[in-house]
Amino acid sequence: MIIAPAEPHDVTKLLAFREDAAAWLRKLGSDQWSRPYPADKLLATIQSGTVFMLRDGHTTAATITLTPDAEDGLWTDAELAEPSMFVNKLTVDREYAGQNIGGRLLDWAGDRAHRAGAKWVRLDAWTTNEGLQQYYLRQGFGHVRTVREGVAVNGGPRVSGWLAQRAARPADHGFTDRTPTPARLRFAA
Repeated sequence: MIIAPAEPHDVTKLLAFREDAAAWLRKLGSDQWSRPYPADKLLATIQSGTVFMLRDGHTTAATITLTPDAEDGLWTDAELAEPSMFVNKLTVDREYAGQNIGGRLLDWAGDRAHRAGAKWVRLDAWTTNEGLQQYYLRQGFGHVRTVREGVAVNGGPRVSGWLAQRAARPADHGFTDRTPTPARLRFAA
């Protein structure tokens, strides 16, 4: 499998991934991702070079967003002073479920973050999705805290405030990596 930067034409696939994941989550009793995601915001993240696609031949197996930018209101100033990268929108096509694709993508993210000079890979997960939280704990993330107050970046109520992190480190994720070398993070000492 090959991991590569998303391209503008991938917006349609990414929106479909999100809709499929939301439908699957609804069956599990979760309201996660029930609000439509604006295509223009998704395109902007693609154009910023932070969205990556995992391809298995001509099929897209998964996607992950890895960015040096934290969502407002989640992390403390002291935490933001530490070099970190943030995982968002990790989605695996249901056809690839049960193959540890998500775990390997988290390893890839940790490896890329390490190469960029990050100390941490951080994420926020849906506050009421305990199954997802347990998944991240099994992947070696440690729960930092849960933020319930405030407003999310999209203007809605904060629903994704379960914060977790693990050390950024080299990893053998097993993917053919066709992503550009990550830019070194810049942080004040």
